[in-house]
Amino acid sequence: MERMTADGEGGTPMTIVTSPAQTPPEPEQPPPLRRGRWWRLVHRWHYGFVGLLGAVTCFCLSLTPSLLPRGPGLQAVVGGITAAIGYGLGVLVVWLAGKLSNRPVRRPGRTAWRILAVVAVVAVLVFLWLGAGWQREIHEMMGLEAPGRPRYLLVLPLATLLAVALVGLFRLLRRAARALGRLLGRVVPAPAARVLAGLMVVLLALGVLNGVVLDGFFAVTDSSFKAINGETEPDVSPTQDPLRSGGPGSLVSWPSLGKQGRNFVTGGPDVDQLRRFGGPRAERSIRVYAGLDSAPTSRERAALAVAELRRTGAFDRAVLVVITTTGTGWVDEDAVDPLEYMYNGDSAMVGMQYSYLPSWLSFLVDKERARQAGRDLFNAVYGEWSKLPLTRRPRLLLFGESLGSFGAESAFSGADDIRNRVDGMLLVGPPNRNELWRRFVAGRDPGSTEILPSYENGATIRFARDPAADLDRPATPWAAPRVAYLQHPSDPIVWWSPRLAVSRPDWLREPRGADVSAGVRWYPFVTFWQVTADMAFSTGVPAGHGHSYGAEPVTAWARIASPDGWTPERTAELTGLIATREG
Repeated sequence: MERMTADGEGGTPMTIVTSPAQTPPEPEQPPPLRRGRWWRLVHRWHYGFVGLLGAVTCFCLSLTPSLLPRGPGLQAVVGGITAAIGYGLGVLVVWLAGKLSNRPVRRPGRTAWRILAVVAVVAVLVFLWLGAGWQREIHEMMGLEAPGRPRYLLVLPLATLLAVALVGLFRLLRRAARALGRLLGRVVPAPAARVLAGLMVVLLALGVLNGVVLDGFFAVTDSSFKAINGETEPDVSPTQDPLRSGGPGSLVSWPSLGKQGRNFVTGGPDVDQLRRFGGPRAERSIRVYAGLDSAPTSRERAALAVAELRRTGAFDRAVLVVITTTGTGWVDEDAVDPLEYMYNGDSAMVGMQYSYLPSWLSFLVDKERARQAGRDLFNAVYGEWSKLPLTRRPRLLLFGESLGSFGAESAFSGADDIRNRVDGMLLVGPPNRNELWRRFVAGRDPGSTEILPSYENGATIRFARDPAADLDRPATPWAAPRVAYLQHPSDPIVWWSPRLAVSRPDWLREPRGADVSAGVRWYPFVTFWQVTADMAFSTGVPAGHGHSYGAEPVTAWARIASPDGWTPERTAELTGLIATREG
């Protein structure tokens, strides 16, 4: 190699020849990597190694069994959400590790990525196969036909699309926060700008979610269910019975009853059906109801219902049942009709609507209305009932199912208050947020389980999965008044709680219930979403499982408040009648 320079004296250019050996050799470049499509896709979308490991782990765990059977579509939703959460947790771990060590976390090499790819494929396929088997087991346990294993392969692509969409959404929010942080960094210090930008984006996202998405959703659903509330079933026509609200002489108009109120006042066994079961002395039962449109406020509706009870002569009957309805105003006929059969029509029932929305949605937005309605109705009825001479008072009973049980509990401060003001109570499928239920379960006798607790040795309050067997436990006397909770081990309404995301409950520390797979385990975040998904279809299973209680209230009422002369044989006969009738 030649280069020109000047000499030391006259500046005459000189040529200096250097040997090639004197020039440092250029470093040898490695051949270009031949990367697979999967590797290129991951890096193109900047998915992190630990994040993907978390996503695969959570997706596989989401395929494990929970309380109720899940089809491929529902499983894909659970899998996609939990995979996105797993990815986020993995990214959070890497970020925390970098902050704690004060240096960037070393990125995995190609070998690690290849191992992850192989492990992920094998693990996902194995868990898909196992998941299909677990779902078959749960379907068969509940008497349902299980979907074929090939259909279960749909879970993977659907869950992947959902997970990618959720991760992409959060990345957009993160980029927005960074852009806003750079903008704010021009006027405030950079660390403060980043924190402030993050808070602003989070608050804006929550504001949009709550003020636009959720408000719009609730507005649409409220309008839709309000329209449904104004409908009438094709086989339901205005009642001509003066002993029913909406009939001749009623203080409540037929249109104001709402759809479920109209179903209730026209339902129940007629006199001929009562006579065939209970003998010739049957009489027409009384059914009183106040719809959401019957009066402006909860207290006014309760007062109107009590006026209806007086008008119909309800306080002269043998038994008076106060019903706290579910969100739409629905009353479970299988749970209240048995009392009309037991007392051969010598009964009166009163219910009150407080929402247009279904129970699960009403629990989110109308929970306080349920509490107020349950308290207002019972207090109004109790106030009138307590004025009667002791010898003339009908037996005062209280019933609530699902969210209705939440409202029914709200009328009482505790067990002593129940004993002082009611002659019997049946609460079916209580939500985990029921205050008294939680207090009784938390204060259960030592050695008893959460799925079947014993409280105060069963003196007043008892719990049952199968009322025919469980209400006789413990063997100590069950004094009046009697209170019974029916709760299936597989009912997600009973066991769902936000705490499931981070804390293992007692019912998952104990031996599993009779209709729960032995393979059910608790996993952080995963179990929460599994049980949340179970809630969506909690009534879509055969009676005796989930949130479907069928004819079980017959046995419960027979143990709580049966009339004189009632026998176990009559309980079995009535159970069969309720379980097999049409409608």
